[in-house]
Amino acid sequence: MAYQNLLVSFAEGIARITLNRPDRLNSFTAAMHAEMRQALADLHRRADLRVLILAGAGRGFCAGQDLQDRAVLAGAEAPDLGASIEKNYAPLILALRALPAPVIAKVNGVAAGAGANLALACDLVIAARSASFIQAFCKIGLIPDTGGTLFLPQLVGTARAMGLALLGEKLGAPQAEQWGLIWKCVDDEKLDEEVDALARHFAAAPTKALARTKEAIQAASNRALADQLALEANIQRELGRGEDYREGVAAFMAKRAPRFRGD
Repeated sequence: MAYQNLLVSFAEGIARITLNRPDRLNSFTAAMHAEMRQALADLHRRADLRVLILAGAGRGFCAGQDLQDRAVLAGAEAPDLGASIEKNYAPLILALRALPAPVIAKVNGVAAGAGANLALACDLVIAARSASFIQAFCKIGLIPDTGGTLFLPQLVGTARAMGLALLGEKLGAPQAEQWGLIWKCVDDEKLDEEVDALARHFAAAPTKALARTKEAIQAASNRALADQLALEANIQRELGRGEDYREGVAAFMAKRAPRFRGD
């Protein structure tokens, strides 16, 4: 497949997928979702896969959903955000979690909204010191999706999960490491070296044992993940038809403060 929104490579057991829309902070469109589905399906078929590195091009990891994409744009007709989750985000997260090899998220800059939770769906998150994580959903009248309502309390506990989700404040990589949200924070200039060294380690490791380790550790949460993704889709479908979402997107596009009415 010729990819327009991704950079995909494979060598010596190490797969690399780089989200490649740097002018839009690698935010997702329907086209990029389709390419991700294909790329992950191809990796699932590879018996020689040892590790996947998921990264973002340019100055950010992923800003989540591109709000200019017609599937979610709050225009004259209310969008079906539940359908967007069911078709795109839920299959993406489930396929990523099911990959029979370690998945490393290499976070070089901002990871916001669905982009933050995409990183959290990976097995290990290595972030540059200048990187940050933002649960930006509340700023446009939505709930955390892409598995965020499950991953956040699992990783940092209910109190911190509530603060991150309800306030939408930026969490720097050093504090994210302290809280246990991510595996490691490294100096910006050492990010490439650190991730490549870890990938080489996994390329020489007992892949089947690591895959079964993932399976065992994720067993309890994966049973809940599909249900949680369905719940997120249902709630997001409802909120996407509300006036607050319409106002939130309009304010974001106009770079002004939103005037929410609570509906």
